[in-house]
Amino acid sequence: MCRDEIHREAGDTRAAYTSCVSASLRTSEPSSSRSGFTSASQSDATHWGRRRWLLLAVFITYSLAYLDRANYGFGAAAGMAKTLGITGGRNSLLGALFFLGYFFFQVPGIVAARRFSCTRLIAISLFLWGILAALTGVLRAFWMLAIDRFLLGVAESIIFPALLLLLTHWFTRADRSRANTLLMLGNPATVLWMSAITGFLIERFGWQRTFIFEGLPSVLWALLWILFVREHPTDARWLPSGEAKQITAQLAVEQRELPQSAHLSTQTLRAALLRKDVIALSLNYFCYSVGVYGFVLWLPTIVRQGASLNMGRTGLVSAAPYLVAISLMLIVAHLSDRSQHRRRYVWPFLLLAGLAMLGSFLLQPYGFLWSYLCLLIACGAMYAPYGPFFAIMPERIPQNRVGEVMALVNSTGALGAFVGVYVVGWLRAATGSERPGFLLM
Repeated sequence: MCRDEIHREAGDTRAAYTSCVSASLRTSEPSSSRSGFTSASQSDATHWGRRRWLLLAVFITYSLAYLDRANYGFGAAAGMAKTLGITGGRNSLLGALFFLGYFFFQVPGIVAARRFSCTRLIAISLFLWGILAALTGVLRAFWMLAIDRFLLGVAESIIFPALLLLLTHWFTRADRSRANTLLMLGNPATVLWMSAITGFLIERFGWQRTFIFEGLPSVLWALLWILFVREHPTDARWLPSGEAKQITAQLAVEQRELPQSAHLSTQTLRAALLRKDVIALSLNYFCYSVGVYGFVLWLPTIVRQGASLNMGRTGLVSAAPYLVAISLMLIVAHLSDRSQHRRRYVWPFLLLAGLAMLGSFLLQPYGFLWSYLCLLIACGAMYAPYGPFFAIMPERIPQNRVGEVMALVNSTGALGAFVGVYVVGWLRAATGSERPGFLLM
């Protein structure tokens, strides 16, 4: 394609597209970068070509990971604790132990990924967490379930930072927010279809068999992953060599454009992890995750009790907020990449999410409908900034440290998730009401 055609395509409006995902994948407005490239040239004439298959692979991988962590909320709502004779406090602990394992092994996992290979460790993790997730439906003793949930967190701890690091090898600054978002769509998209299907599976087969059914696909996907996914564009036989070289060259230009202070402040891993902006992002993501994961795991229970629905309808009503989330994620990621701004697309949405959660709490005594409408807004606003948020770090930290920095930030999010899940569940068990835990979120 000639340069004139490239710029004509980059200037086209994309109103004719029929899906939000296609629009997110295909649109990019030209904007000048310091290297002299336009957004259009950086994203290969607004087409990601065969790299879309890589995005599909990372989307499926993260979807499977999120399935095996979030379906615990449906098991709890379906009476898992009653079946196994587990108290409310212990049930909350089982849900939270996943995040404790997830927290401790993030940074060590990404260090190992650099040394041995991101793609291989992801395949191993896929296999292990599929087995461990299926075992949740088999084990009956509390201590065995506790160990299983903790190890499931350990197995999954490498996935998110490793996938983010993998995307930094394949996508340039002009595409980064959208690439991150299409990875993270595995979160709300999985909860969307999982909410709609898991409720019916539990009604038809029981929660034990549902855990087994939803754990085994990860084992099968591990085989496909290791066969087709490669760590760098130049390693992939399915990507044209010219395109691979162009991507690698542009990424090298972006690394050279980082300010000298970025390299000086990350000469050691300790120095990189203790940068002020890294600490600020970590604290932000801790608070962010308290609300997000508490929302994800306790929404089915809140909806079921608030609207007096059966498990099948609870799944459908719980799915609706994630439609809002998916739409906002795609829109915000496109706007962030088009403007090349990140922070302005993060904090306003987090503020709105907090206000909407508070509104849902205050309106709950006046009826489920108004409280639920606030939950729709809160869910959309919580998920919208994910893409821009995780695009901040690769644009400040050199490639040789950015994986560990993203792992640290994500691990603090896991710690926040542990607090959110455990404390919300504990407050619910202690008070017999969702209101104290909901106010915390």
